[in-house]
Amino acid sequence: MHILLLIYMAMLSVVAASSPNIVLIISDDQAWTDYGFMGHPNIKTPHIDELASESVLFKRGYVPTALCRPSLATLLTGHYASTHKITGNDPSPKYAERNSKLYNERRSKIISFIDNFDTLPELLSTKNYLSHQSGKYWEGNHKRAGFTHGMTRGFPQPGGRHGDDGLKIGRTGMKPIKDFVDIAKKEKKPYFLWYAPFLPHTPHNPPQRLLKKYNKDGRSIHLAKYYAMCEWFDESCGDLLKIIDENGDRKNTLVIYVTDNGWIQNPNRGGYDARSKQTPYEGGIRTPIMFRWPSKMKPEERNELVSSIDIVPTILAASGAKTPENLPGINLLPNLENRNTIKRDTIFGESFAHDIADLNKPEASLLFRWAIKDKWKLLLTYDGEVNRYKSTHPRNEKRPQLFDLNLDPHEKINLAKDNPKKVQELANAIQSWYPLKERKTITVFE
Repeated sequence: MHILLLIYMAMLSVVAASSPNIVLIISDDQAWTDYGFMGHPNIKTPHIDELASESVLFKRGYVPTALCRPSLATLLTGHYASTHKITGNDPSPKYAERNSKLYNERRSKIISFIDNFDTLPELLSTKNYLSHQSGKYWEGNHKRAGFTHGMTRGFPQPGGRHGDDGLKIGRTGMKPIKDFVDIAKKEKKPYFLWYAPFLPHTPHNPPQRLLKKYNKDGRSIHLAKYYAMCEWFDESCGDLLKIIDENGDRKNTLVIYVTDNGWIQNPNRGGYDARSKQTPYEGGIRTPIMFRWPSKMKPEERNELVSSIDIVPTILAASGAKTPENLPGINLLPNLENRNTIKRDTIFGESFAHDIADLNKPEASLLFRWAIKDKWKLLLTYDGEVNRYKSTHPRNEKRPQLFDLNLDPHEKINLAKDNPKKVQELANAIQSWYPLKERKTITVFE
């Protein structure tokens, strides 16, 4: 019996030595332009800039849904929002008064959707990983999604809507993560870190030393605060990466960077601007995505399109864990390690209202579907119900919207009327990807 135990422990030691640690960094409400390495003239992000220089970097990365909860649920399940059904942040108060018994029952039901999937932490646990949740997280207690360790107590605990204690990470230091890494090292197990700090998300209350740096004549205080928040987030990423380096784990740690959704700071008030968060425009869905694994990947800037839908299958492949057969994303690992071109040429996404109208029918809150192929982007608009945040979803242009992202990255000129074949091609691709039986576009292309 003693010999068998020694053999088992030796096997675990081999697994720990060969399996990479995995660190998933998720920025919260940050524009794809707002980094030094992306060319922002004012915002300083030296630590993320360094990470980008050491990574396989995709500047044309995207998230399928421009709202935090569904975007994070995609990173937990590997599925689109229309599949995992966590399409918005909250149940619509139109059908049940907020914080009423019925409303809270619906909140609980949304959380229960995570139980329908083998989550990323659960799948990693089959390869002996310990996992730690910190920062933004909506689906109840951290253990509900399979994390072995974590900070969020979750609904119905006080403040449990989207992270409670987990939201302190980064803003109040990194001790919970440092302590967790120490546990993993002591147990000689590989670890997975979910680092989704409430940064640069509101409240925009940066340290005065950073605000002073950005609060200059001619710049609104709202912009100054947001710029300072971006640098504060960057500092926290530097602290996180330092923990990995100090533990000697740099070489065999896969670090992945992504943003949950975009943000364009309104210069006149403390919120986001148009065509930003919650919208399918570039300001809502585009993000740099990067992968650093020094022992396996050479730094390189890549031109292909990638999506956060690809992150789960890529992590599972790197860990050696079994990948569910029905995941829609691509395992990028062969392309990252061998520098092969990604064969896929089209990526897809969808936008739903912030408030979920019908928990069983995602299409009831469907606002947009979109596809990007090469330089072309097509948006199709739908008549899904919006409760709050109507200004976020103006849907003023109800016809198809086609943009040339090479010439028009800020989507100023709708080219649909002059390119009907391209509209039809991408509309057919969208329908093949996500068939709709009941809902229709508000108007069809004419």
